[in-house]
Order: sequence, then structure tokens, then C-alpha cells
Amino acid sequence: MLTSPVTGTPFCGELTDNAIAISMDGRGAWQDNVFVERLWRSVQYEEFYLRAYENVSEARDSSALQFYNCRPHIRALMAVHRIKPILTSLPLRTAA
Repeated sequence: MLTSPVTGTPFCGELTDNAIAISMDGRGAWQDNVFVERLWRSVQYEEFYLRAYENVSEARDSSALQFYNCRPHIRALMAVHRIKPILTSLPLRTAA
């Protein structure tokens, strides 16, 4: 009998050997799918539709996912910029 590579015995055995819980009830899977679909849609548009690659290997070497993994979070940066003047204006305590 053929099984999926993700739910097959070798993969699930590796997870259980490393004390990783396996959830196959299907609940909440749609939420994961929404995230992956949105990410893939963004990557497709920004990477494949806006750029013209000569061949498949050139597209594979592109750094689309590197961009998403290393992109700074804008909200976090805004919070740092808002609090920076407050932190720099506080007096420093000196050791006794």
C-alpha cells in the first residue's frame, strides 16, 4: 500500500523517536494552509511574475525566500524608533 511521504511509517517513526507529537486529526490544518497559500502567492507575484529568468536554475538560485526569512518586521522597527528617544534621555546610574 502506498502512503504519503509525510504520513508514512519512516517519517512518523522519526518524529516519535524524537518525542515530537503527531497530529493527524485535520483540525486547524486549514489555518496552516491559509498561511502557506498567502506566502506562496506573494512569492509567485514578487519573484516569478516581476522577474524574467533565463532558465529554471536561475530561478532556483534566486533569493525570494531568503528575502522573506530575513526581512525586518516594520512594526518592530517602528516601536524601537518610538522608544529610542525615551531611553537615550534617561540618566545613567553609576555604580557606588
